[in-house]
Amino acid sequence: MPQPSERPAVPHAHAPETRTVKKITWRIVPFIVALYFVSFLNRVNVGFAGLTMNHDIGLTPAMFGFGAGIFFVGYIVFGMPSNLALQRVGARRWIAFLMVVWGALSAGTASVSGPYSFYVLRFLLGLAEAGFFPGIILYLSYWFPARHRALVTAIFMTAAPLSNMIGSPISGAIMGMDGIAQIHGWQWLFILEALPTIALGVIAFFFLTDKPEDARWLDTDEREWLTLEMDRERAARATNAASSVWAATKDPRVLALALVYAGTSTGLYAIGIWAPMIISHFGFSYFELGLVNAIPNVVAVVGMVLWAKNSDRTGERRLHVSIACLAAGAGMLLAGYASSALLLIIGLSVANFGINAAKPPLWSMPTQFLSGSAAAAGIALINAMGSLIGGTIGPMVIGRLREISGDYSLGLYFVSGTLVVSAVISWMFGRRQRESTVTPTVS
Repeated sequence: MPQPSERPAVPHAHAPETRTVKKITWRIVPFIVALYFVSFLNRVNVGFAGLTMNHDIGLTPAMFGFGAGIFFVGYIVFGMPSNLALQRVGARRWIAFLMVVWGALSAGTASVSGPYSFYVLRFLLGLAEAGFFPGIILYLSYWFPARHRALVTAIFMTAAPLSNMIGSPISGAIMGMDGIAQIHGWQWLFILEALPTIALGVIAFFFLTDKPEDARWLDTDEREWLTLEMDRERAARATNAASSVWAATKDPRVLALALVYAGTSTGLYAIGIWAPMIISHFGFSYFELGLVNAIPNVVAVVGMVLWAKNSDRTGERRLHVSIACLAAGAGMLLAGYASSALLLIIGLSVANFGINAAKPPLWSMPTQFLSGSAAAAGIALINAMGSLIGGTIGPMVIGRLREISGDYSLGLYFVSGTLVVSAVISWMFGRRQRESTVTPTVS
């Protein structure tokens, strides 16, 4: 027991942590939010483009759904190799390279003239973007102790709903440029929204720092504290955490998390890709459509941060994921049933909250049982497998059901079902693991 005379020193023991976490948060997080913002925008702006592009180049709903989904085939093929490459060459070089390449490909989508060129460009865009998201999740594990990671991940992931929230009115306005310089509105959309990606890719090369020991922008005591803290975490995990690529690929917990992620991905891309077309049936102009489509994303941004903060405060992950997935499933069910714009927006808002709120605590779970190369491979594998089901099959099924039934209700019910499955798997996940894991707390 510490003596009374020792107690005044305790607050100072926490000072390096408070200062360091605050400094690295302000240095790293706003920038990676900007990177993910443009990444997600380039990925889902096809939903707005499809309002007129589908007619111009002869795409049926099923063809459009296939083209939207084939992005994730490339995304899956290159996900794990890309994450291992990031670990080897460093985040600064690899992320900068990927962003410049996918920005050029996104702009190139303006040149598609039929279904096959659309499929090829979407596939190549998936290859280029494959390493970004899992790479950033891995990158955050280099910089932030586990007890801070869910909230930081949540702030990073607000970029997805922010991209829809801010990008939707912008995309709607750009679609109104149809005919300027004899260029279609959807072509302007791909070109103009790709330019910031290329610019940020160049900036990333000079701005990002690979690891804490290289951070000259930290004070010496801050750099030493962070390096020692992250080394201590890695050493503590090494005794009971898998560290090889092979260990990650055969761990059933990786498969379980991939299935949970699949449900959230199905929901995320159902909203990101199909929501503009679903909402357009209520007769909004392009710009009005952009504003209305932004509403569910405002709810998601606020809700996911508060949800992740509570997950960090309690140290609980599993139920936070499960409850959020259940909420998302209920929201999708309501959206499929909706007969008015108001009811549709309420349903999409609840769904968007649940989908986005589930992801930060979900991404805090792999590094509880994986470390080193296994963490790099496992995170990429969860992202790839989840995206295969959620990002590829989801859009295709929704497009096909739209052709069969004439509306989007069956597709939204399908998405609701995948989210309920995710909720059940998350609830069952790692119960023995949870009993043997030290629960992190925040003072």
